[in-house]
Order: sequence, then structure tokens, then C-alpha cells
Amino acid sequence: MLSWRCMRMFHGEAVLLNIDLSKLAFAADVKKEAFTLLPKQGFSNENYSFMVADTKYLLRKFKLQDRDRALEYKVQTLAYENGMAAKPLHLDLSQGFMVCDYLEGKHHYVLTREDLSLFAAQLQKLHTLSLKIDSLDLKSLFKSPTPEVQEAFATIDSFPKNTVLCHNDLNPKNCIFLNQTLKFIDWEFAALNDCYFDLASVCVEFDLSPEDEASFLTDYFDTKGWSQEKLEAYKVIYKALCAQWFEENL
Repeated sequence: MLSWRCMRMFHGEAVLLNIDLSKLAFAADVKKEAFTLLPKQGFSNENYSFMVADTKYLLRKFKLQDRDRALEYKVQTLAYENGMAAKPLHLDLSQGFMVCDYLEGKHHYVLTREDLSLFAAQLQKLHTLSLKIDSLDLKSLFKSPTPEVQEAFATIDSFPKNTVLCHNDLNPKNCIFLNQTLKFIDWEFAALNDCYFDLASVCVEFDLSPEDEASFLTDYFDTKGWSQEKLEAYKVIYKALCAQWFEENL
């Protein structure tokens, strides 16, 4: 087994990363003690960077056990082929990790109008991709829906569905900007869903002002127009789902 040491920077000491990388195409070129735990971590994965020659890679050790990682890999591959994600290179379900290209760039926590236009364009592209997978049943995710959530679902049910391939977790840490490009990471929650869910998540996560929200939605929908009532209902659902998730997982 190829087991190497990596540095946990917040502890300041090396720990053994027991992972067999022998099936990775370039495993023989990975040096010992090559892995570095990234200082900023998400909630779903433990992320390490490592170098091979002059190329940087990312190893994601899975924390969540309830995700369909094979589906995630499939969706990320499709997204990569369309310029929206890092190239996935290796998936090991038995050991619970994935290797992909490392994306350089920055997380933007406040979006400019240029950022919003880029965001809208990337979501337009994502939402046109075709993949035969199950639709996400949002209602089934709630154990005890509040009256506000029930009312939001009633509002949503009064509108036509706009079912597309969605990322479903568009918080700032999952969005990487570089040189007028935008790519998304952490695709484990991707599924078919209403496009308004992704749009609402951007509005909530980036705390868009009414003016910026209107600009973003105008860029996304172009001349089609949109429903503010439906968007507001999806904001309620998104916020409630996030609150429930953090309560259950943290």
C-alpha cells in the first residue's frame, strides 16, 4: 500500500494518510510526504493538495457517507468537459477518495456585476447539460417542515417546473474565479432540480442586493422574464435546508 505522510497545518504535526494510490495512473511519481492538508476545509470532504513534477493535484477524502460519489464523479466529468469543473482523474469508492486537477483561483464573497454576469452565463450552460439521473425530491428532505416551508412549497407547486441539472450547493467556497472564468467544485449534491434552486442559493449565499439580484436574473433569463414569487419561495427552502443540514451534521 502506498501510504504517505501529510502535514496537518492546524496541528503542526505529520499524520499518516493511509491511502492506496497504486491504481492512479501516475502513482509512481507521487513522492513521500507530498500531501498538504489545505488550510481552508469544507464540511463534506477533507482536502489535500500534492505535486507531481510541476503539476498540482487535489485529493478529496470523503467525510459524508450518504452521497452517491459515483454519480458525483460522473457529473463532475460532464461539467469538466463543458468548462465548469476540475478534471476528475480517479475515484476509489472502497477507500473513499477522489483525485482531480487542482483549480487555482479565488473565492469571491462579494460579487461584482461582472462576476454576476459570469455566474449567470455558467449557470445557463450548466442548466442545459443533459444527464439521465433522478430528480431531487426536496420535500422528502424535510423531517419536520415548518409552516413557512410548507407555504413555500405550496407557492412552488403553483408554478411550472423548470427541471435541469443543478449543482445544488453554490456557496462561495464552491465557486472559484480566475481570469474572467468561473468553475465550481464539490459536486456531491448535484442532481436534477428546478433551476430556481440554484438561482436562489446564489442570491442567498452572496447576499445579493435587490439591484444585483435583478441584474443577475436578467442576465440568466435574458428576455424570458422570471417569477420573483417563485424565487422567494426557493430562498425559503434553501435557507431551511441549510439550517437543517448544519443542525444534523455539525
